[in-house]
Amino acid sequence: MSHPHPELALPPALDSGTLRIVALGGLGEVGRNMAVLELDGRLLVIDCGVLFPEDHQPGVDLILPDFDHIADRLGDVEAVVLTHGHEDHIGAVPYLLRLCPDIPLVGSRLTLAFVEAKLAEHRIKPYTLEVAAGQRERLGAFDCEFVAVNHSIPDALAVFVRTSAGTVLHTGDFKMDQLPLDGRITDLRAFARLGTEGVDLFMVDSTNAEVPGFVAGEKEISPVLDRVFHESAGRIVVASFASHVHRVQQVMDAAATHRRRVALVGRSMVRNMTVAADLGYLTVPPGVLVDVKDVGSLPDDEVVLMCTGSQGEPMAALSRIANNDHQVSVGPGDTVILASSLIPGNENAVFRVINGLTRLGARVVHSGNAKVHVSGHAAAGELVYCYNILRPANVMPVHGEVRHLVASGALAVQTGVPPDRVLLAEDGVVVDLVDHEARIVGAVPCGYVYVDGSSVGTITEAELKDRRILGDEGFVSIFAVVSATDGSVLAGPQIHARGVAEADDVFDAVLPEITAALADAAGQGADTHQLQQAIRRVVGRWASNRLRRRPMIIPVVVEA
Repeated sequence: MSHPHPELALPPALDSGTLRIVALGGLGEVGRNMAVLELDGRLLVIDCGVLFPEDHQPGVDLILPDFDHIADRLGDVEAVVLTHGHEDHIGAVPYLLRLCPDIPLVGSRLTLAFVEAKLAEHRIKPYTLEVAAGQRERLGAFDCEFVAVNHSIPDALAVFVRTSAGTVLHTGDFKMDQLPLDGRITDLRAFARLGTEGVDLFMVDSTNAEVPGFVAGEKEISPVLDRVFHESAGRIVVASFASHVHRVQQVMDAAATHRRRVALVGRSMVRNMTVAADLGYLTVPPGVLVDVKDVGSLPDDEVVLMCTGSQGEPMAALSRIANNDHQVSVGPGDTVILASSLIPGNENAVFRVINGLTRLGARVVHSGNAKVHVSGHAAAGELVYCYNILRPANVMPVHGEVRHLVASGALAVQTGVPPDRVLLAEDGVVVDLVDHEARIVGAVPCGYVYVDGSSVGTITEAELKDRRILGDEGFVSIFAVVSATDGSVLAGPQIHARGVAEADDVFDAVLPEITAALADAAGQGADTHQLQQAIRRVVGRWASNRLRRRPMIIPVVVEA
């Protein structure tokens, strides 16, 4: 199989009639999905999502795809095709449209409704084109046909792109639940027809490629929820993704059966479920829905709270409930259901929330101890099924960490795809499709773009490293006043430490070494910056040897 290499050069100029594919996110990670197709100077973007930060990215709110590759060519973008309404596929759309508001958005009815509600908060009114399964639309050089796929959100679509250079089938996120809650299955008849026509490049969801067999059906969740509701004497809190319409429907139905009322908690949950209900994708049983402000007047055994935070996001409702920092509280007799699977990288955050809730006395039901969630991504058996139906000429696994992409590629080889036609790419790797053959031709710079409060792209890896040091090792400041004429120490040095788990007087032992280092550097004609560097070296060496720590060291030297 073709492996990307860190030393890949920039790709050559794109030849006329060649289709170029560049993933700006979503390869080697679960999130930030964005692929750019280019043909004869025109661009088609498939998905534009966000990645949520991990523990080693403190203070970061969201991570965006790197738009730099197309930033000066946004006028060449025919459209952004959105496969479905999950945040890792639509969450970065507002940040792209800030750069160019008139890029058309193409997607299904529910997907566009979710995006439009999100964009309204950013005061952006987009140009949209609603499409449905089976529909074909000509988007400049790209003839797109949309295919129904089953996922953990209604109205998901795969997109088959016909071009003069060849064909591409991008699955988006999908699975093959044969008895879905909404009756909308992945259209394997359409897959077979497209396979007969010829799929030159298959870009396939690989998240569950390591999982053998087939993913269980969504209907298997309902009896488990019913049992948990029956066993629960107090309040029930259910945490899920804010866009998981099917799971919210199951909770609503279980609540109605057990004579409970449901309150939606969290801005995104309220926004998305209001949209879903208005469009008919969510059926709210009569009298079940209640405002969260009215929950306090209801007996605990009549309350269900549907909230966000199933991935341990620190500012989401469930984390705040676990920290006793929310208007909603839980305690002994209450039950919390985490109705989602763990996204890789979120394990520690989720377990921290589970422990916090358990400490408060709540019973926590999660996918580790009950079947309260099934994945929305095709397992290995389903992927093999698709490979055999489509018989693609080339395969490019997408949507997954490296191990998922490799596993998906191995499945393709087992079904008969030649190993050199399986392209294991990472973000920024450039793939060209010409004469029915896809190959890696180079790579473009493609990094993380961090959203931190109101700033976008200004936080760097160096600043994140500083934050990690501050969080893990603490902060030490040293102040000294030196003579402007001979460099002698006139005042100080004074040391103040924060987060080092040591009192300031512990550093008294290093003060003579600092004074000696300043005198030595001054004798060599050092300027203020060089004096500060001398202090940093002395204190850093001393803290490492004596305290076994590497705190952030900020020396300040003032001449007088």
